[in-house]
Amino acid sequence: MSRTRVIKIVFYSLLIAATSMILRSFMSSMSKIPVQTSTSKHAIVVGSGIAGLTAASQLVARGLPVYLLERSAKPGGNSIKASSGINGAPTKYQPGPPFSDKSFYEDTVKSAGAVISIARKQRESLISTLTNSSTDAVSWLVDNKGIDLSVVAQLGGHSFPRTHRGAGQTPPGASIVLTLLKSLKESPLFNLETSCQVTKVLKDGSDVTGVQYSCDGQVKVLHGPIVFASGGFGGDAEGMLAQYRPDLAGFPSTNDPRHGSQSLLTEVGAQLLDMDLVQVHPTSFLDPKDVSNPVKFLAAEVLRGEGGLLLRTGKRFINEMETRKNVTDAITKVAANSVSPRQWEVELVLDEGVYNNASSHIDFYVWKGLMRKTTASELGVEAQSSIEEYAKAAAGHIVDPFGREYFGHWKLRDVLPDSVVYVGLITPAVHFTMGGVIISPHSEVLDASSKPIKGLWAAGEVTGGIHGENRLGGSSLLECVVFGKIAGEQAANYLEGI
Repeated sequence: MSRTRVIKIVFYSLLIAATSMILRSFMSSMSKIPVQTSTSKHAIVVGSGIAGLTAASQLVARGLPVYLLERSAKPGGNSIKASSGINGAPTKYQPGPPFSDKSFYEDTVKSAGAVISIARKQRESLISTLTNSSTDAVSWLVDNKGIDLSVVAQLGGHSFPRTHRGAGQTPPGASIVLTLLKSLKESPLFNLETSCQVTKVLKDGSDVTGVQYSCDGQVKVLHGPIVFASGGFGGDAEGMLAQYRPDLAGFPSTNDPRHGSQSLLTEVGAQLLDMDLVQVHPTSFLDPKDVSNPVKFLAAEVLRGEGGLLLRTGKRFINEMETRKNVTDAITKVAANSVSPRQWEVELVLDEGVYNNASSHIDFYVWKGLMRKTTASELGVEAQSSIEEYAKAAAGHIVDPFGREYFGHWKLRDVLPDSVVYVGLITPAVHFTMGGVIISPHSEVLDASSKPIKGLWAAGEVTGGIHGENRLGGSSLLECVVFGKIAGEQAANYLEGI
């Protein structure tokens, strides 16, 4: 090969390499330039849990285009995992005389605890909106969306059975999410983008005008009014959770690791409330195959509501129908069984009566290896004695020493060594964050002067002020539907008025 040819080959190789580098640099820089996705008149919903899907449903029903942005690869958020149900009172499905449940508001105020005195009028207004809208929320899901919510249970902290779920095998959270999502996908007005992270809320003067977000390394911009339904910060262990509740360091969580998004809203003037109020759910499963995994699978509260009892070293120690906070406090007042993660070991025990009314849950837990079917004698003499006493109280033969009055569908009366029971080990885990951005009863995000930020609404766990110190089981899905509907309607009115 001649010297001239070698020089040419080297030259062209260097030229190709240089061109490739320039092209890669250009493409990289282009990915950082915001791409204008759409300039048409539409609304933006951030988060695809039940709050976001409900808001989107309201907007589409009004004939308005919606862009729904979800940071996970699949839609549904934490809502799709919810298994106990949605509260509603009064409804046609509740036991007793028609529309006899009048205490939902009082139960919720009581559950909120001492913080009810802080911003009292504002908090009670939100609670009033939540509870007074609950009948319509259940009716909307049943009558308009065709979702079965015919089974009703009483959960801890409630004075009446009012937590609705379906009679089939599909958990209520998944049933609601999948139904709403299917309906939305049938509309040409609905646009869903997953694996897309909102990085900035855009503002022009005092009005919110859209979002900047990233998908697959490409930065995009959407303009329009926004409904934020991005969830809480229970999985942000090293970020917001560590900032507001450092005492919960080391606790397992039922949430996947993900950053809280409230700071996106505070950057445009939103205010925060109750950020230190974090709900630790008393019953999450210890997986025998992976005990030290910090992400736990929730043991649905319906298991206790339908009659389950809790044993520590074979003995009962609490009225299982107390609020989540009180049950958690009773568990954690003794030393933890492990430090990393911080875990306790408590047995959750069910009988065949509970199984018959919550079989879809229990079969799944047994299949996952989180619960097992066994006998009373296998739990030990102390535990068998405790179950015997509990069974007598459930039958009305004695007054329960812990004050429990509602025993769900527990039916075991004569406890024998071979009596069938279902048991799983549980521990408290970070579950829900009661704090978030302050909203009005119209789902408007409020600024430091308690004035609505124009073009911005929020619903679901990203908000604060409703639940106070403790959220009642079944009220998270209700909150999503009630305020998701309101936010969707308000955004629609705003969009139509532009």
